[in-house]
Amino acid sequence: MHVRPSRRRRAVAVPLGLVLTATLGLAGAASANAQTTERAAAEAATPKAKAGEKLSYIVNTETSGRTVKRVKKEIREADGKVIATYRKIGVIVAHSSNPEFGETLRNVDGVDSAGATRTAPLKAATTTEVGKPHFVKEPKAKSALTAARAKDQEPLESLQWDKRAIKADKAAKVNEGSRKVTVGVIDTGVDDTHPDLKANFSKKQSANCVGGKADTSPGAWRPYDPSEDYHGTHVAGIIAAPRNGVGIAGTAPNVKVASLKVSEPDTALFYSEAVVCAMVFAADHGIEVTNNSYYVDPWLYNCDDQADQKAIMESVQRAIRYAQRKGVTTVASAGNSSNDLAADEIKDDSSPDDSTPVERTIDPEHCKDVPAMLEGSTSVSATGPENLKSYYSNYGRYEVDVTAPGGDRAFQTPEEPAKDGGVLSTMPNGEYAYLQGTSMAGPQVAGVAALLKSTHPKSSAQEISWLLKAQAQTLPCPESYDPGNLGTYAAKCTGVRGNNSFYGHGLVDALAAVTK
Repeated sequence: MHVRPSRRRRAVAVPLGLVLTATLGLAGAASANAQTTERAAAEAATPKAKAGEKLSYIVNTETSGRTVKRVKKEIREADGKVIATYRKIGVIVAHSSNPEFGETLRNVDGVDSAGATRTAPLKAATTTEVGKPHFVKEPKAKSALTAARAKDQEPLESLQWDKRAIKADKAAKVNEGSRKVTVGVIDTGVDDTHPDLKANFSKKQSANCVGGKADTSPGAWRPYDPSEDYHGTHVAGIIAAPRNGVGIAGTAPNVKVASLKVSEPDTALFYSEAVVCAMVFAADHGIEVTNNSYYVDPWLYNCDDQADQKAIMESVQRAIRYAQRKGVTTVASAGNSSNDLAADEIKDDSSPDDSTPVERTIDPEHCKDVPAMLEGSTSVSATGPENLKSYYSNYGRYEVDVTAPGGDRAFQTPEEPAKDGGVLSTMPNGEYAYLQGTSMAGPQVAGVAALLKSTHPKSSAQEISWLLKAQAQTLPCPESYDPGNLGTYAAKCTGVRGNNSFYGHGLVDALAAVTK
């Protein structure tokens, strides 16, 4: 099966040999004049809307009904169209072809921030090849199936080194998770017809949020193009593939999964209006955990001194806080750029990714990877089969909460009988494949969070996040870290044994989640 991979490079599967942005750890603070110059340069480099080009906007307001009603009137008077309103968090999604729309709304009384969610008009962009998954066929030979069942395993479970690393195989013998717990997969859509997913899929908690307004019509949550938009299906299997004698086993094989599709057709880009819709929908439909294996496009990092980026960041932050209050634990992948998220400066040459990228140097204290670096998110780095940081994984002191297996095909080798350093999971059309990335680490944690919620049903979202960290298996800093001894991915791990920049509080523990 030939697959044309998605263009997404945020927290998605990383192909072998992909050259990643190196970490910059430059000491010292810039002078005020230098900061002003850099800010002006960034503003000049940010693409501006042209007359006649329709863009999508986020408008963040006060939450009173009177204010929201008045702001919606101001949106219409500024030649905008209201697409969706989330009054409980004060977020309005609007479309406009007025190039002054954002600036006009920012001057409206009661508006906290407003800005375009994209730099390209509301039209599909082109895709970029970034690599292929490694496909695996489920064994059909009677002897292979018989051997697996004799060991109380799924047919492909012997290849799942990742589940053994977090003790999910042992946890399943104690508690496979509760049917009352659902994990929402905010992603490219999920193929709920897959034989290793359909038993645990929750249609009534699924929706298509592309554009910022939930569509719950049957099948709307499925991938637009199964040959390319496979990411969400792979994530779903990592979380909750059932122990049913078919294929693989998920981390929490008895919990339910729901699909909250947020990726644009053709481009698979994740814009903030769709993400806000998905997070609010999850909160309002009884979902206990969401998995967020992406960054919000078009900016790899959203800076609070840039009007559009500030509005994006604020809208998603409001959605996360609302979800947390409603009992939703937000799990987010830390990203695949091999960046130190606690560095003084980081170079970003990939943004905006929906038009023409410009090179910029950002300060991660003021420029956040959304949603992973926002308050209320449990941020996840990735490890390989040898329990070392994956070469591509972002890291950072106090920026990573926990770690989990995301795979490392380049520099780490699994123990037999596993044969590939990637993470094996479900793919559309009944297939299975290995992928690697912090995208694969995040759903391991979401699965453990679901087991925790199953064991402690009265615990709040914040308490589930604390338990993830408290029960994690300690991974100390390695003495040195330079995969391949080439310097390309060399990094320095800082911190203490139980809380460091590579692994946060450690490797999540599925067995502890169901026994403590």
